[in-house]
Amino acid sequence: MEHTYLIHQANSSSDSVERMKCVAAFAVSAVASQWERTGKPFNPLLGETYELVREDLGFRLMSEQVSHHPPVSAFHAEGLNKDFMFHGSIYPKLKFWGKSVEAEPKGIITLELPKHNEAYTWTNPTCCVHNIIVGQLWIEQYGNVEVINHKTGERCSLTFKPCGLFGKELHKVEGYILDKSKKKLCALYGKWTECLYTVDPASFDAHKKTDRKNSEEKKSSKPAAPDEEAEDMPPPEAETVQVIPGSELLWRIAPAQRTTQRCTPSPHSPCS
Repeated sequence: MEHTYLIHQANSSSDSVERMKCVAAFAVSAVASQWERTGKPFNPLLGETYELVREDLGFRLMSEQVSHHPPVSAFHAEGLNKDFMFHGSIYPKLKFWGKSVEAEPKGIITLELPKHNEAYTWTNPTCCVHNIIVGQLWIEQYGNVEVINHKTGERCSLTFKPCGLFGKELHKVEGYILDKSKKKLCALYGKWTECLYTVDPASFDAHKKTDRKNSEEKKSSKPAAPDEEAEDMPPPEAETVQVIPGSELLWRIAPAQRTTQRCTPSPHSPCS
């Protein structure tokens, strides 16, 4: 919820495509806080609640642990001026792969904009924590995320790229906003840990074609490297996103901030 300003920007726009850009950027920004969050996750008790009010960002949030086995958290946030509602459930399906653990999201997230009578839904990408036994812990997000505007039929189809063998695709996210007939209206690209840009689809496709050609030429001119498992390798240093001419910045991650929160336990909770 750190980048709630994107929801306010969506509310102030009269164009549905511009609103979709802001909502898609918010969906990407919402998973950005997971980067470097490699500590043991909080395990609330059944019925325990958590409340957060951010007057500076214009929202209040309440969440509750509604199931313990499996662990499911439900949340509801709204603008202080009742200009939006953001709600859903967090229900990760865990898979252990020896040296890594994968959390596949099962809950659906909904954003409602009453001013425009619109509702958007999506699910988060899969999150994987590597080197849980030995080595440096690091996180990647991968999979397809589809943000749907149920009023207009427009959708934003995003792909969170897996790290790959040598980490070239680490953190990358890209996709398109499509109309009801699946025509590409604009392209989005960037890194979920850093920023997100939008550009017209023709420029984006041409850039990808050129980039793919350059990569193939580099591969043919270099000797093959020995095979290595990606999860044994710590992630490379974050690169600056290569900005395509004519692009517009939608979102850039805000510096991490510490805030004061209030925990409201259930009557049976030992939390005080």
